[in-house]
Amino acid sequence: MEARDAELKKELDATLHARRELGEEYDSALVDSFLGKVEQRLDGTIDRRLRRHLAEQQMVVARGARSPGAAADSWGERFGFGVISLILAVPLSAIGVVNAGMPGLFTTWAGIVGVNIAQAARGTLIGQRRKDRETEWDD
Repeated sequence: MEARDAELKKELDATLHARRELGEEYDSALVDSFLGKVEQRLDGTIDRRLRRHLAEQQMVVARGARSPGAAADSWGERFGFGVISLILAVPLSAIGVVNAGMPGLFTTWAGIVGVNIAQAARGTLIGQRRKDRETEWDD
């Protein structure tokens, strides 16, 4: 992980050095290039985490403990969703600002907040449905 951090830091230093040499007229291209590298790194990290999560889920299902969607509202998954949305917020915010200025930033964050609210509401609805089913069986 530290090697990749050092590599990304080198890329940022190279981008900043290129900006100093080339001037402000190349800012957009340099930012796009750097954000592309950050996005590739995030995609790789998310892919690894997703594959690990799916493998863990398959192991649990293979052991017969629960079905894949049974604990979709667990604290760990909600926390993970929030962390991933914050990680993705950085490049998305930069892209929004570069392309549309402050309105782009506000639109990006409105979308991020909206997705997190929808995820939180989903978890609440799933929990309520479980309670309703449990109550049905108790009657």
